[in-house]
Amino acid sequence: MAATDFKDYYQILGVSKNASVEEIKRTFRKLARKYHPDMNPGNKQAEARFKEISEAYEILSDPEKRKKYDQFGQYWKQASTSGGAGWPSGGAGSGVGVDFGNFDFSQFSSFDEFINELLGRVGGGSSSRGGGWNYKYRTSNSGPSGFGTGFDDFGGFGDRTSTSSTSLDREGNITLNFGEAFRGVTKRLSVGSETIEVRIPAGAKPGRRIRVRGKGQYSPYSQERGDLYLNVDLQHHPFFQFEGDNLVCEVPITPDEAVLGASIEVPTPDGTVKMNIPPGIRSGQSLRLRGKGWPNLKGGRGDQLVKITIAPPKNGDLSATEREYYEKIRATRRYNPRAHLQGMRV
Repeated sequence: MAATDFKDYYQILGVSKNASVEEIKRTFRKLARKYHPDMNPGNKQAEARFKEISEAYEILSDPEKRKKYDQFGQYWKQASTSGGAGWPSGGAGSGVGVDFGNFDFSQFSSFDEFINELLGRVGGGSSSRGGGWNYKYRTSNSGPSGFGTGFDDFGGFGDRTSTSSTSLDREGNITLNFGEAFRGVTKRLSVGSETIEVRIPAGAKPGRRIRVRGKGQYSPYSQERGDLYLNVDLQHHPFFQFEGDNLVCEVPITPDEAVLGASIEVPTPDGTVKMNIPPGIRSGQSLRLRGKGWPNLKGGRGDQLVKITIAPPKNGDLSATEREYYEKIRATRRYNPRAHLQGMRV
């Protein structure tokens, strides 16, 4: 095999032969951002470079593949200095002075054949052309209309797929207000040069992913399309928040309502309801409004949790009569909430 057939994947990624998997991963991410097709539309050189570093990453990030690749490199060096234009036969016992654990590298007439075998490629294509495999990638940083043009997750790069499954998934973010997310909405998004309509179902909430079939990247090989995944985010709401699957809110009550109990009005996503406050409730306690929370995938509604806070009036908010009664209460009050602290020591 000619010396030019062999590819030094360590040199391609710019790492040492002793580089850790984490170092290889960090370097690959940096290079992938630079040469990714989305960042270099129509640039064939960048596309070829991207395929090359993706191939290098797949080999060097897998301990078993990396081990065989390193052994193959030793075999190539021995063969290239043995004086023969071709490969010596016999594998480990071929006289090249290197033990490869009975793995017979002489069965491969070229570096491409070895890589095709190592990666399980079908069709036996040249590694420089990608053979029978392709690269998955996805974009995720927010761009115009909430859709991404940057990259933050390269875990799918270099994944090998069969020629019958060449879809490329794309990922982005979409930001909704609470009303849109609660009732559902149709959004028009710009994805590259294409404008699409996406139906967001009722009940979308932070962390949920919306799958839009057939709106991902085109495969450069088969022209099939992957899927578009939209990560849902919600704008801040002044009253409602999420805690897990529950919708939560905070409602203030007066001291007399806390002592005597009351019936108060509480906003829910689709209107105001009456809620009973039991006598003696403490600040920070939560009451549950069943079935008044967020829509779920089964078509029902979750619960709304109402956190109670006791809000005493400020001096300027008290009338003379109210102040008089508060002073009478203080003078005649029997309850001491700090009685249990008497004699407390460390």
